[in-house]
Amino acid sequence: MTRRGRPWWPYILMAAALLLLTLNETGLLSPVEEALSFVISPIERGVARVVRAVGDVFQGGQEARELQELVTALQKENETLRIENIRLQEQYVAENEQLRGLLDFKNANPTFSLVGADVVARGQSAVVVGQDTNPYLGYLIINAGSRDGVAIGMPVVASGAVLVGRIARVSPHLAYVQLLNDPTSQVTALLQGSRASGLVVGREDPEKGNLLIMTEILPDETVAENEIVITSGLGGLLPQGLVLGQVESVSYQESALFQEAVVRPALDYRRLEAVVVLLDFERPPVEELEELLQEP
Repeated sequence: MTRRGRPWWPYILMAAALLLLTLNETGLLSPVEEALSFVISPIERGVARVVRAVGDVFQGGQEARELQELVTALQKENETLRIENIRLQEQYVAENEQLRGLLDFKNANPTFSLVGADVVARGQSAVVVGQDTNPYLGYLIINAGSRDGVAIGMPVVASGAVLVGRIARVSPHLAYVQLLNDPTSQVTALLQGSRASGLVVGREDPEKGNLLIMTEILPDETVAENEIVITSGLGGLLPQGLVLGQVESVSYQESALFQEAVVRPALDYRRLEAVVVLLDFERPPVEELEELLQEP
């Protein structure tokens, strides 16, 4: 660049800077600073207000998000409580119905000595579980024991005069109830309509779990589906007329000695919550019967 085209503004800026520095050191620049401050201060205050407003917007957005999260959490908690309330109401209704049924059973059998109990556990194997998904359970644990007069072999009955099973083991405060469908259970039974007799036993099935089977039904007996199966009372171990279930299906082979019927249990053991133990009931005079049979 030629000398003629060289710009002069850098030299002017340098000179102005030196002049301002000199004036500032001598104090002559103070009036100018005050004037500039008078002009700039409103601008600074406006900028500060804008910055604060922007900050408030961001802070307000954070608070709104936190509030929304709180509302969502409360809604979820409310839904959980609502579902739990419905479950408790249903449980209360079911328990109330069972208790009313047990009271009806007691009133219908005033000579029976009973003790009430709650089901506290149930299961299929030797390990106690709080709840088993298999509808064909093998045992229950109830909260009545030897201190309540409960002993091995006593019948356990549910609402509707339904036989649940019998006491198999007992402790001071608890008792182990062997259910009807346990493979070691046997109960003498009758078909309520035809009065055909047989033996109701538990039987294991690898696909369906423990089943209830009525065996030793004579071939010439008529067995109808849905016929009610009740206890026969033979032997005096159980009162007559307790409900065991209903006939679901019948099978018979010509080469077999007896018919067999699959019995649908009269209740779902998984939903059983209250029972009574028959401490004592009116039994037939078995000893007199034995003496009578022994006479020539």
